[in-house]
Amino acid sequence: MVNAKILIVDDSLTTRRIIKNTLRSVGFEDVIEAQDGLDALEKLKVTSVDLMLVDWNMPKMSGIDLVKIIRSKDELKGIPVVMVTTEVAKPDVVEALKQGVNDYIFKPFTPEILKEKVQKVLGR
Repeated sequence: MVNAKILIVDDSLTTRRIIKNTLRSVGFEDVIEAQDGLDALEKLKVTSVDLMLVDWNMPKMSGIDLVKIIRSKDELKGIPVVMVTTEVAKPDVVEALKQGVNDYIFKPFTPEILKEKVQKVLGR
């Protein structure tokens, strides 16, 4: 088991389940979920996390808007964020990195890619 708490933020229950199962298969047991950016901010008020995996396109609050808010708050700005998205256009990737995203995973992804990116961002 790997000692890190990960927050998955995605409006798709199926995607959250795939990511959660993949993380668990490689030893990350402490995984929580949020269905959009607003839900994620509520969860962050009551729990601290070591990493966030964030979808770009969500209702109520997009992933990029969530990242902007996280990076603007002293108590949250140090949380590593990996964008997990279908947005593959170079300007979108550049914008995400400019806003403080630590890494990028394009959907669909393999379990190996997810594991590799998570371990890299967590420094393991």
